[in-house]
Amino acid sequence: MAKFNFTETSIEGLIIAEPTLYGDKRGYFMETYNEKEFKGAGLRAEFVQDNESRSEHGVLRGMHFQIKYPQTKLVRVLSGEVFDVAVDLRPGSKTYGAWVGVYLSGENKKMLYIPESFAHGFLVTSDTAVFAYKCSEFYRPEDEGGFIYDDETIGIKWPADTEPKLSEKDRRLPRLPL
Repeated sequence: MAKFNFTETSIEGLIIAEPTLYGDKRGYFMETYNEKEFKGAGLRAEFVQDNESRSEHGVLRGMHFQIKYPQTKLVRVLSGEVFDVAVDLRPGSKTYGAWVGVYLSGENKKMLYIPESFAHGFLVTSDTAVFAYKCSEFYRPEDEGGFIYDDETIGIKWPADTEPKLSEKDRRLPRLPL
């Protein structure tokens, strides 16, 4: 029996992974990553760093990427809900500049596998959210790039009805030169 269901998105290589839950009245168990299963699905990243953040409603983190040391990420939400977005920045890609948004939550257990050379960001849609992700490269602050979340050339349709809460760093991000 497969431990994960992998679903392709409209962008090649950007995959939604849904773990199999084994549960009873006491609770549940699930694998959040299995190298053999992921490699069997063609997802070959070797992860070297795990990260976790907690944010309140309306916090938007993004849009970030690493320049010389791009990271593949496997992202998920432990509690709460976010609208998670990945933007294709792969040079020569037929979907360069295209984006996909997916609701990830502690309830739906969905994960998003984001290949290297994608920008990534998320908006917290619940009261709070705990967000966790694996990275295939170590984070290097001097290598970070990004663009403003509401860049018209990308046209991400964020589900916010109010102004998102941004860090000062994210507020100063430039537009993405296409």
